[in-house]
Amino acid sequence: MSVVREFMTTDAKCVVEDQTLEVAARMMRDMDCGSLPICGNDGKLTGVITDRDIVVKCIAEGKDARQVLARELAQGKPYWIDADANVDEAIRMMEEHQVRRLPVISNHAMVGIISQGDIARNYTEQRVGEMVEHISAKEHMAH
Repeated sequence: MSVVREFMTTDAKCVVEDQTLEVAARMMRDMDCGSLPICGNDGKLTGVITDRDIVVKCIAEGKDARQVLARELAQGKPYWIDADANVDEAIRMMEEHQVRRLPVISNHAMVGIISQGDIARNYTEQRVGEMVEHISAKEHMAH
């Protein structure tokens, strides 16, 4: 039985809660991703920020991304998975919450991230197909 730790990306980065949205946006550009975990100065997960959050909650509101801090958008309860959890549990969470990436936690600190792509490269083709279908179907219904 595969665990998240075996599939996760370990060089994942988080934006620190007192960094600006401009820093977060540059990190997303440089890593070619659309979301980042937000971590406190202690390394603990406090939220997740998306490129859409930056556009809708900052730019569209006329705010300055060089002034707004990541902590201001760390709202709600972030979804995460334990490093020793079964990969099927990660897939179930992605499907249920319609997210493509989950921060991975061990001993209360972020140790990596697991994405739909990480699972696709390492898991059975049938299960990956089901996961993509479930996440995509719910996304289309929401729009």
